[in-house]
Amino acid sequence: MSTENINKLEKLVVDYQQVMRGQVDMRKFTYYAITYHSTAIEGSTLTEGQVYNLLDQDIPAQNKPFSEQQMVIDHQKALVHTLNRASKKQPLVEPFIQEIGGMVVKNTGGIYNTALGTFDSTRGDYRLVNVHAGARTFPNYSKVPDLMKSFVSDLNKRISEAKTFQQKCEAAFYAHFQFVSIHPFADGNGRTSRLIMNYILACFDLPVFYVYKSNRISYIHALEKARETDNTAVFHDFMFRQYKKFLEKEIKTA
Repeated sequence: MSTENINKLEKLVVDYQQVMRGQVDMRKFTYYAITYHSTAIEGSTLTEGQVYNLLDQDIPAQNKPFSEQQMVIDHQKALVHTLNRASKKQPLVEPFIQEIGGMVVKNTGGIYNTALGTFDSTRGDYRLVNVHAGARTFPNYSKVPDLMKSFVSDLNKRISEAKTFQQKCEAAFYAHFQFVSIHPFADGNGRTSRLIMNYILACFDLPVFYVYKSNRISYIHALEKARETDNTAVFHDFMFRQYKKFLEKEIKTA
């Protein structure tokens, strides 16, 4: 994204913060929307209205799988917890990331018994199995602990060095991309990566946002293109556009 467009996006952030000041209900419904889009990207078939009814009125969605409704509830709790912790502006550490990962699959994950041992996804244990998504194969399970240590160290360095609006956003987008590329958990990696991204934005006092369900294919394509070309700018550009789309929609609604 060009410098001119980055500057326009930063101006949108200021406008958004102004219209959202004191809008408690608007913020609550933004959180519901984040949960809707994040879980829909991962396969939930609940409509946006069903997600809002479930989270706001405790009304179950009719004729929808119980596991998908649990996914929604788990994500919302993990989101609120993550953003509450962001108010303390603490560096990201592995135990906290594992806590988020465990909360995301609290009622849909479970214990895995493998030839290499037992691990519990609901506790945020790192996987002891190899995983893949479509044609994409993620790092061998044996590499995950070292990759996560390097990831956290590098990420906190980037966060501490980020001074401009663009650098702060790119630190958050970098966290998303690197985490989901490691895929440290047996399940819930996509949802967790987006929560980590929003944790960083919130730590910088920037608006949190979501990737639109309707842009799921473009989102996956941007992730894959960035991996294939070893060029995260492809993914960053996509995320900046999603951020702009979110801010413009929310400002108009407010």
